[in-house]
Amino acid sequence: MNPALVTAGVVSSAVAGMAWMVRAPSCHLLAPGFHRGVRTRKAIALTFDDGPSESTPELLDVLAAHGVRATFFQCGVNVRRLPAIARRVADAGHCIGNHSTSHAMLSLHSARFIYAELAEAQKFITGATGREPRYFRPPYGVRWFGMRAALQQLDLTSVFWTAIGRDWNRPADLVAQRLLRGASNGAIFCLHDGRELTEQPDISSTVQAVGRVIPVLLEQGYKFETIDQIICPTS
Repeated sequence: MNPALVTAGVVSSAVAGMAWMVRAPSCHLLAPGFHRGVRTRKAIALTFDDGPSESTPELLDVLAAHGVRATFFQCGVNVRRLPAIARRVADAGHCIGNHSTSHAMLSLHSARFIYAELAEAQKFITGATGREPRYFRPPYGVRWFGMRAALQQLDLTSVFWTAIGRDWNRPADLVAQRLLRGASNGAIFCLHDGRELTEQPDISSTVQAVGRVIPVLLEQGYKFETIDQIICPTS
C-alpha cells in the first residue's frame, strides 16, 4: 500500500472528525447541548440569533400577532448598543439566550477568550433585560476546547438546532420551505433577527418567512414554545 495514500487518508479522516466535533449539532464531545426538544409532543421552538437589532421590533410584532413566544440569542455588543430593544424582547415574554459578546467564531481561541466572550455577554444582557440567560448558542454553531468549562462556570446550557433557515442569504419563500420541511416534534428552528453586528440590518426575509410559517404549522396542530419549555416541558 502506498504510504502517501495511507497518510492522506488518515489526515482526511482526522479533519472530518474534527469538523464533526466542532460543527455537528448532535455532537457533545466538546460541549454538551441540545439540538432538539422532547419528541413526544407536537411542539416547535422558534429561535433567533444575532440580535437585538433595529429591525427586531418588526419581528416582535409578527410574533405578537400570532400569540407566539420564541427564544432570542442576543449578542452583547448589540445589547449594549440597543438596550431598550433587548429589554422589549424580554418584556414581551420571550426567552433570552446568550450568543457571545462579539459574535466571534470560537474555534482556535483560548479558553480564556471563550470564557470572556460568554461572561461579558451575560453581564450586558442581564443588565439590559433583567434576565440572566440560562442558554447559549455559539456563533456559527462552532464549539471549541474550553467551551465546556465556560458553560459550567456560568451555568449555561448550549442549544443548537434541528433546522436552520439560512435567512441571512435566502429569500423568504426558500426560508419558509426549509423550515416547513424541517418541522417535526421537538424541532428547534434557527433564524436571525440581526445580521451579526450590522447596524440597521435588512431582516425582511426572516420576518416574511416567519409570518408565512407560523399559520401553516398552527394549522397542522403544532404549538410554539420557548427553549426552556421544549427541552424541559412541565406537561
